[in-house]
Amino acid sequence: MKIGVLCLQGAFIEHINILNKLGIETFEIRQKKDVEQNFDGIILPGGESTTMGKLLRDLDIFDLLIEKINNDMPVFGTCAGLLLLSKEIANDHRKHLATLNVVAKRNAYGRQLGSFNTVEKFNGKDIPMTFIRAPYIDKVGENVEILSIVDDKIVAVRQKNQLATAFHPELTDCYDVHKYFINIVKNNIK
Repeated sequence: MKIGVLCLQGAFIEHINILNKLGIETFEIRQKKDVEQNFDGIILPGGESTTMGKLLRDLDIFDLLIEKINNDMPVFGTCAGLLLLSKEIANDHRKHLATLNVVAKRNAYGRQLGSFNTVEKFNGKDIPMTFIRAPYIDKVGENVEILSIVDDKIVAVRQKNQLATAFHPELTDCYDVHKYFINIVKNNIK
């Protein structure tokens, strides 16, 4: 199994470190040739979604990523990664990859001062969650499973091969969300 981590901007090294601790082969996606190689899944990290969306287009990675996701490659988006995947962003006219059937709200918990930590359920199990200028999911569409709700807001979902969280599991010592994603990848490998 080989998982690529988008390394254009944001909190990507933390994802790489966790995957390495779990014994998963990783590589950095920084340019088009990285996306053209064979791999089994991709992580879109937290950071600044507008910047990442622009860089995906500027580096000619955008269409290739959409194609891979639409052809069932497992993808895991955290925070900004959730926004990149969302079909619609309620408080922003921009769309990015738009492969996940949700409407998200950008910076929904406020600015940096609105950042917080909590322990809540993810897929039925209590885990630590770190929210940093986090989005949440306003609405889910067809075939979207809700995996976590915090303060009556949807913060984690799965749609077939796509996993998205509003929080940053890579900033905790709990690897449950990454293990959940690895299982998606394992089940997808033919």
